[in-house]
Amino acid sequence: MTQRTQAELLLALVTFIWGATFVIVKDALRDSPPLPFVAIRFVLAGVLLWIVLAGGRLDRRALVPSALLGVFLFAGYAFQTWGLVFTTPSKSAFITGSSVIWVPVMLVALGRRLQVGTALGALLGFAGLYMLVVPTGISEVNRGDLLTVLAATAFAVHIVMVDRYTRRLPFQHLVPGQVLTVGVLAAVLWPFDPGTIHWTARLAMALAVTGLLATAFAFTVQNWAQQYTPPAHTALIFTLEPVFAALVSRVVLGERLGGRSLIGAFLTLGGMLVSERWGGG
Repeated sequence: MTQRTQAELLLALVTFIWGATFVIVKDALRDSPPLPFVAIRFVLAGVLLWIVLAGGRLDRRALVPSALLGVFLFAGYAFQTWGLVFTTPSKSAFITGSSVIWVPVMLVALGRRLQVGTALGALLGFAGLYMLVVPTGISEVNRGDLLTVLAATAFAVHIVMVDRYTRRLPFQHLVPGQVLTVGVLAAVLWPFDPGTIHWTARLAMALAVTGLLATAFAFTVQNWAQQYTPPAHTALIFTLEPVFAALVSRVVLGERLGGRSLIGAFLTLGGMLVSERWGGG
């Protein structure tokens, strides 16, 4: 098995973990406001990664790049977690997954040639997002959906930047820095997020699962894997996230998407696949 195959298989596993944790995070937000949850999750994961992955050392070359990665990662998770307060796990996952539509567009902005597949995928994605986010009219747009669109944009920037930096710097030092940056930013803004934390077994389990698996393990894999697979392939694998989220949400919560929303979900997923399959790397 080649390193690229190993990388893509591990990215698929990470995608499943991310998809499954939408339901866990949605449930945990009953016991914690969004920013405190993000702060605790990422600080715990960041300290663990700094000790285990970086050996408790700092690479000065990686400080600024990891901080920049952390800023966009923070924006993604802050908007996504905040959005989950108002929207459903499956809708959040589908809208978050649309970030892969923006990846090739951003690559074009950095000098890549725009392919027909990229344009077609973006059009399908926009049509799908409209069907998904506006099920009965613009007046009924869920603010959680809009917040999640902002999250999707931030995640797309993060994917492109990871591809750039992991080719120049060791991922062992990039990962702890960006994860800790997310935790520190969330902790600084914690006082502006009203609400009380209720320390329950449900919240503790959510922090453990998201901190260890969906953060420490997942971002280590992503930063390592993107050394061996291009961002277009990474984004293609990430299109499975909303599918996994919808399946887990259906099994655990019994959630079903309505007819218009289901069409939107398929259009969005189709846009992702077309963009990444025929849109170039």
